Amino acid sequence: MRSYTRHQLKQDSFRTSTTETISWVVEHQSKLVAVGIALAVVVAAVLGGWWYVDYRDQQAQSQLSQAIEKFNAPIRPAGQPATPDMASFASAQERAKVTNAEFTRIADKYSFTQSGRVARYFAGITLHDMGDNAGAEKDLKDVADGRNKEIASLAKLALAGIYHDTNRDPQAIALYKDLADHPTASVGKNTAQFLLASLYEESHQSDEARALYQQMQKESPASPVSQLASQKLQALK
Repeated sequence: MRSYTRHQLKQDSFRTSTTETISWVVEHQSKLVAVGIALAVVVAAVLGGWWYVDYRDQQAQSQLSQAIEKFNAPIRPAGQPATPDMASFASAQERAKVTNAEFTRIADKYSFTQSGRVARYFAGITLHDMGDNAGAEKDLKDVADGRNKEIASLAKLALAGIYHDTNRDPQAIALYKDLADHPTASVGKNTAQFLLASLYEESHQSDEARALYQQMQKESPASPVSQLASQKLQALK
């Protein structure tokens, strides 16, 4: 039972850390900069392409929002039947299977849009929930190598979790360090440091964990993460 509880907590932590900061990345942003004198036909072509991409991204956003809402639907207690007025699932695996199909379809159909990249990220997350770590790693690496650093950071965070789950801690540590050295709005320095320290603690590298917790206390003494670091330090003594 204790082993199951640790596994369930790890899954919940993975799910929370990779979903709670996602809402802002579905917002569309693009600019059209004209330099010098351009032929009218070129301007028309560029402008037409911009509107087409914007239109496609709006389509993707609508479908992505529905898929994410379904992804956040609750799991019913064992033996409780589904109710027609509220979406729910019998298990996390069932939810992941249903939503993965939707995220993958959106990612394939709108691959060149921002929302399509977010859908690919969620496709990787749901594959992980289904137990397909190889498929999850493939999708998340695709997003992590993309040009949008905010979505890429989220993908790297999820990848680090998969590396840890599959006994590849050196790769997980390298990603956490990279995220801490190159923070973004979606994955801040404290987030990456705290997860890295937790990994060190779990793998019995107490000195490394303690040093990171102390660093977080020093750099952000009034922040919530400093309070969490203090609790961790107390537990390490």
